[in-house]
Amino acid sequence: MSTKIQIPLNKRGIVSVSGEDTREFLQGLITNDIEKVSETQTIYAALLTPQGKLLHDFFIVKYKNLFLLECENAGIPNLISRLSTYRLRAKVNITDETNKFAVSASFKPDSEELLGKVGSTAILSDGVSFIDPRHKALGERTIRLIDGNKSLESGVTVLNKNLEAYETLRIMLGVPDSFIDLVPEKSMPLEVGFDELNGVDFEKGCYVGQEVTARMKHRNLVKRRLFPIEFDGALSPGAVVKGGEIDVGTIYSVMSGRGLALLRLEAVTKDRLWADGIQIKPRKPGWMTV
Repeated sequence: MSTKIQIPLNKRGIVSVSGEDTREFLQGLITNDIEKVSETQTIYAALLTPQGKLLHDFFIVKYKNLFLLECENAGIPNLISRLSTYRLRAKVNITDETNKFAVSASFKPDSEELLGKVGSTAILSDGVSFIDPRHKALGERTIRLIDGNKSLESGVTVLNKNLEAYETLRIMLGVPDSFIDLVPEKSMPLEVGFDELNGVDFEKGCYVGQEVTARMKHRNLVKRRLFPIEFDGALSPGAVVKGGEIDVGTIYSVMSGRGLALLRLEAVTKDRLWADGIQIKPRKPGWMTV
């Protein structure tokens, strides 16, 4: 059995939502179905603007009497502010719990997928763990109480340097990073694969931004997609991708000759795409339908 590599995700934090109206409150706001969430199932979801643009993405985990939103740490004040705007008379409590919980991810170095379905969840003595709802190959995520985070399960190695290996895997799979690849009030969820990464439920009722998202889906209005790319050389986030003399996209995540680029669909089939004088080669991940 190969050793499981555990990576502390120090840029991730926790917001808890609790109270008797929590399910109804979240159901009217998020892109996924809160009724799927239980002590055995976690979901990936987002909060959108009324115009259907991404504000925040997060995992929603049921832990005791709390719904934990695992999200980008830097965005927590804004997320709490946005959620509070919608609270009105709903009986819910919204709290930053980042100082109480530590977040980590673990995967096998040979990239073998974990057993179980995406989002499957287990309650621990000091927290909760779940298989990444976006893609099984991203492994398992764990949320532990910091006071109880003193020991690791057997067969787990903790090395911060393995974060690069984890990020490279994420990029190869075409999964966007909350901070690098998702631009608040600009990114459209279907352009970054949110639906195919299990972050949107088209059967649930209304939520903020639902009308625009559904229209883009059913009228086939998605004209750009976030693609994994390969290249030889050094590129930086924000580099413009060109097809001939035409701007056809932007590079976001980059790591060791790989990256993610938001590209016009008609440009992906072109023979040559360039960014800062370096040729890039788009690669369609197996889960993506275009």
